[in-house]
Amino acid sequence: MTRSFIRFQATTPNRRGVLPGIFVTVNGLARDGRLTAEQEEFRRTTNAWYDAAYTNPTHVEPTVYDPVVNPGAVAWFKASAGHLLARVEGYLAILTAHGVPHVRLESADPGRIVYEDADQVVVVPHPAHPPQPGG
Repeated sequence: MTRSFIRFQATTPNRRGVLPGIFVTVNGLARDGRLTAEQEEFRRTTNAWYDAAYTNPTHVEPTVYDPVVNPGAVAWFKASAGHLLARVEGYLAILTAHGVPHVRLESADPGRIVYEDADQVVVVPHPAHPPQPGG
């Protein structure tokens, strides 16, 4: 059986040259004070739900996102994590409302896995074959 992984990310690299995921991107909009009260309420309550619903990889492996140890590491949902994927639409709606371009990626092999649990993987992307938008 082939595994499949899904990632939602902005299309503009951050200061480290990484294409940030939607959670980081929406949190950045909040930090900059750009969210409406309704958007902030969604972000706050849904972030709390995600924090309770699945493991933060850095709590298990503190260096998982270290740019020296795992350069460019990013998280991908497992396609089987439907309960987590179901709440992504609200984050995408916020990005769209603020004109932040984003993309959905799907891959059977997004990179070298440096962390894995029941719902997600963190990978260092393969340099020669980045995943393509799709799905």
